[in-house]
Amino acid sequence: MPSLRPARRAGGDLRLEYLLSVTYRPAPRDLRASDFDRERVISLLGEAAADGRLTPAEHSERVERACAARTLGDLAVLTTDLVGPGAQPIRLDGRRAVTGVFGRDSRDGRWVVPDSLPVVAVCGEVELDLREALLQSGRIIIYATLILGTIHLIVPEGVAVEMSGTAVLTRKVTRTVRQPWPRLPAPGQPDLAQPVIELRTVGFGGTIRVTSPKRPRRLGGLRRG
Repeated sequence: MPSLRPARRAGGDLRLEYLLSVTYRPAPRDLRASDFDRERVISLLGEAAADGRLTPAEHSERVERACAARTLGDLAVLTTDLVGPGAQPIRLDGRRAVTGVFGRDSRDGRWVVPDSLPVVAVCGEVELDLREALLQSGRIIIYATLILGTIHLIVPEGVAVEMSGTAVLTRKVTRTVRQPWPRLPAPGQPDLAQPVIELRTVGFGGTIRVTSPKRPRRLGGLRRG
């Protein structure tokens, strides 16, 4: 009877190779905060102090904590009791499905986009605004279910969008700003791959709209309003 030891060893090697190939991604709350994130939280704290939701002492203490914050989780806890989930300056609930069933749902502002996100629009509307979002991966897959609804995806310049899947009698509108992405990094710059949003849709009827708003034109040094 042949020995099973080589097979076990080979299986162990395969499992080890798999574990080594998995890329670790920190949880949204563990991502490092930027100065932009701190400014958003401090601005809301100022509004809360101005209308009496925070005392001067509370405002001072929270601003000090915001300035010292290192992660998004450190910032998010400072505003949870001031505004509702949809108005939070830092939103860490990105893995929850976005659902527009006979209604409207959206994600916008400063929110963390996971590497995969389910979206459902049934006789309703879903809007995903990625202009200020944090992408957890260089390739994001959106699994969209569309039935007589509308899905609107807003992406910043420089982000590629790929559409796949099966959608019958569905209108697709794409108005994105085409911006060349360098294949090789400039000297002294990090090697950055172009972010890709893949929209995998299964649906019947409705509309899929992908846009990237153009930057405001400048006239005489001023933005045209």
